[in-house]
Amino acid sequence: MTNLFYKPEGAWVGDLIPFYKDGSFRLFYLHDWRENKKIHGEGTSWFELRTSDFVHYEEVGEMLKHGSVSEQDLNCYTGSIIEAHGEYHLFYTGLNPNPEFIEDGVPLQCVMHAVSTDMESWRKIPEDTFYSDGIQYERHDWRDPFVFWNEEAGEYWMLLAARNKEGPSRRRGSIGLCASKDLKSWEIRQPFWNPKMYVTHECPDLFQIGEWWYLVYSTFSERFVTHYRMSKSLSGPWTVPRNDAFDARAFYAAKTWSDGNKRYAFGWDPSKENENDYGDWQWAGNLVVHELVQEQDGTLTVRIPETVSRHFSNKQAAKWGSRIGEWEESEGRIEAAANETYSCISAGFMPETCKISAELSFSEGTRGCGIMLRASGDLDEAYYIRLEPIHNRLVFDMWPRREQGEMQWHIKGDHPHAVELEVPIELQAGTVYNIEIVVEDSVCVVYLADQVAMTTRLYNSKTGNWGCFVQEGRAVFEQASISVPN
Repeated sequence: MTNLFYKPEGAWVGDLIPFYKDGSFRLFYLHDWRENKKIHGEGTSWFELRTSDFVHYEEVGEMLKHGSVSEQDLNCYTGSIIEAHGEYHLFYTGLNPNPEFIEDGVPLQCVMHAVSTDMESWRKIPEDTFYSDGIQYERHDWRDPFVFWNEEAGEYWMLLAARNKEGPSRRRGSIGLCASKDLKSWEIRQPFWNPKMYVTHECPDLFQIGEWWYLVYSTFSERFVTHYRMSKSLSGPWTVPRNDAFDARAFYAAKTWSDGNKRYAFGWDPSKENENDYGDWQWAGNLVVHELVQEQDGTLTVRIPETVSRHFSNKQAAKWGSRIGEWEESEGRIEAAANETYSCISAGFMPETCKISAELSFSEGTRGCGIMLRASGDLDEAYYIRLEPIHNRLVFDMWPRREQGEMQWHIKGDHPHAVELEVPIELQAGTVYNIEIVVEDSVCVVYLADQVAMTTRLYNSKTGNWGCFVQEGRAVFEQASISVPN
């Protein structure tokens, strides 16, 4: 089926565990029934999606079934898959939060093991289950195992989301390390990385491109985001790039995999409570895929997957219409000078599923400019994808910033702009930046300059026009267009 930002029927996509085999990405994921748990019962299983283009997905269904309420893996949580010894080895987190289970002295989380000869059916091996030692690491935080072969050490290494027993409570997070020769018996070792900055480092991931190693992890204590660090050695030091994230708040728990040519990051865009722009972010949502590109200095940039971009093959140039302020129009180009004010212009109706593209530049001193989404007919309400040169960032905003049914602004006031939905990027006057915005229903993903991505949700405004805007400055928009699938 065609579904750019996949979501299963009656459920949601949680953490993804990617693998590539026989020309297809095998995307195992935590299947969250959420509001339908009363029907389907307690517990989380691994389901599987398959795709070769990130446009068409085949839902395979439940692949690793969760255990009963009296078993450790009532919830089969995040892990990894490795091919070795003629089999596929699946390591996952077993978690049973029921009080009677924990009261028996069993830790909340552990690492569990399953194997398969074909990745079509999996056999659990309960005797391979192991827990934190409770000496260096806390007993109840021992999850998200990522297993790889360490060629230099001649053994398998497992990275884990763990917590040290000692230290300030909110800074005990470490990436734990275990080692094995046979993928059955594991030796618990000192942390792989121990920065003493976060509560924990969820969904650790590790890969190598050329001479650089990349360590990927997600955090929720400082902010919800997927970070990465880079090093030329597995022993570190792990340096932090200037922009150390793949996206912003609405792209979480990302793990990566390669098809042998390109590497992609697989995360989820969280839904919001009551499908409201001002609702709280929820756990799980829709699948979002970014392509990762290594730059000359070793840092990673993020761009739209080529197959997703090509999917929008029916392209139409902007149809300039209603406007605020003065705009100068010429072939394939429109420009506004709004040195002390705000100007915007409609570019036509915006379908529910579309890709908006433009090349934009701005003059020195410009405070903001960018693309409007689902703007009202009078241009007084819209979502805004805004470049802010003075802050060197890309942000998501909306106007007015008030909830549906809320009292008028002069009585209650506006909400602040969503500061969690901002991405740093160096912005220079006179430079042309290409922007691509993909929207499908409530999911919106922005790519700027083939460098950064910003994912968000559009709930309250369902329809409207798209367009361009500039605030206190001058901006030029060229080749502005909107595309839909054929």
